[in-house]
Amino acid sequence: MSESTFDPRAFRRALGNFATGVTVVTAADACGRKVGVTANSFNSVSLDPPLVLWSIDKRSNSHEVFAQASHFAVNVLAADQIDLSNTFARPKDDRFAEIEYEPGEGGAPVFADCSARFHCEHYQQVDGGDHWIMIGKVVAFDDFGRAPLLYHQGAYSMVLPHTRMTKRDDSQPPSSHFQGRLSHNLYYLMTQAVRAYQSSYQPRQLSTGLRTNEARMLMVLENDARLSASDLLREVAMPVREIDDAVANLKRKGLVDDDEQGVRLTAAGVEQTEALWAIAREQQEKVFAAFSQDQIDTFKGVLKQLISQC
Repeated sequence: MSESTFDPRAFRRALGNFATGVTVVTAADACGRKVGVTANSFNSVSLDPPLVLWSIDKRSNSHEVFAQASHFAVNVLAADQIDLSNTFARPKDDRFAEIEYEPGEGGAPVFADCSARFHCEHYQQVDGGDHWIMIGKVVAFDDFGRAPLLYHQGAYSMVLPHTRMTKRDDSQPPSSHFQGRLSHNLYYLMTQAVRAYQSSYQPRQLSTGLRTNEARMLMVLENDARLSASDLLREVAMPVREIDDAVANLKRKGLVDDDEQGVRLTAAGVEQTEALWAIAREQQEKVFAAFSQDQIDTFKGVLKQLISQC
């Protein structure tokens, strides 16, 4: 592809196929100014010495503090910390207002209940095109072992076992371990059920040509609904930037339009959304065909009550 035809937005969408974790990187300078940004560019560099990196947009107002600070902290977010991710992804005067934190190495704020935290000494800053690549030497870390928040195709996601790793060979008897305590563990059974359900459902949804975040957005828009940006943020598990991108992509495809009142489906969008719901309905009917309506209603009731309690 020639440089003149290179589409940066399409390039970023393609990069979104690489699933990553989600972090909030923080720092504080000698004057006490605190900054934090949501980043999925975090990666390891070296074990000896222990080096990690992440990148920050050169236009970011936070860069000056990161460049001057002696340390930065990488807070690897857990699966239930979507709100924390969104807080540090949006423009805001004081992102730390009403956020609980404690000072880490060099005063860099660190958050509780993360998956892991890395306290880093500023090691090197490298020019990386329109970003600065920030390399830190890890001087301390915390491993809390919580399931991480993931980011894939513009949407937040969670870890589930892969079907190839969990599918049992029918020629082999079930393990005595599964026949024992695991067979009575509701959390294990629920995660296995979701994994099994998604293995055949998600490929069908993706076959429509829509990305996961685009399909998700269409399916929260009812035929006559017009949702504002805050409504969409509440209904879909996506970063603000990805909501904006998904709206732009769906507008380009003629599936939604928007104005100051919010986003709504076009006629073509209604048709496409009905196709998505047809796939969802067919999958549901296939999976639950062996169950009575009473069993399904009871199952729905249990799920709704669990959701309301969490």
